[in-house]
Amino acid sequence: MTEIRHAPSLRPPATGPWVASGPPLVTFAAVAVVLLGGMGLLLSRRLLLDPAVPRTALTAILFSALLAGSLLVPSPERIRARGAMVAAGAGVATLVLGALLLPPIVPLPPIVAAVPFALLAAIAEEAFFRRAMFGTIERAIGWPWATVAALLTTAVLFAAIHVPLYGTAALPLDLGAGLLLSWQRSVSGSWLLPAATHVAFNLVAVLV
Repeated sequence: MTEIRHAPSLRPPATGPWVASGPPLVTFAAVAVVLLGGMGLLLSRRLLLDPAVPRTALTAILFSALLAGSLLVPSPERIRARGAMVAAGAGVATLVLGALLLPPIVPLPPIVAAVPFALLAAIAEEAFFRRAMFGTIERAIGWPWATVAALLTTAVLFAAIHVPLYGTAALPLDLGAGLLLSWQRSVSGSWLLPAATHVAFNLVAVLV
């Protein structure tokens, strides 16, 4: 009997980050509230520049709420070891070059420049942009444009959300950082690597 061999399927996998079947209505509404609320929290960082505002308490509450909400959003992730190694190498190279070549563009307010808050801000922002938002866009759009759309959208919004705090002078740098961090998320399959890179960036900005 002649054996029939079927050509490999070009269809996307039935599970994983490419699935376009949206969550139930209640879940979708909850995710929308988290994403819109997160953007509102990030925009409210402008208050940190007001000396009359209790900055320590506001910073802790703002980023703690952002982190907690972002971790509640379903985010399909699949860590890819080879991609993670490449992304980590690119992050380290960018960090070194930036520390050597780029002068400080925007001075940070004293309370924001404190190490614990710099670390909390980095982790919370990455949980929001590279986990909650990136994963939501991937699930909503589906294969094959999901990752490209998630990468570009999160990078642009990441840069735009920093304008009220730092002004347009830092926009090119923030956009470049956003593209790098979102690219790291796409090739590594997890938000943890861009979070580590963002933490390192903030430490350099505070301590160097």
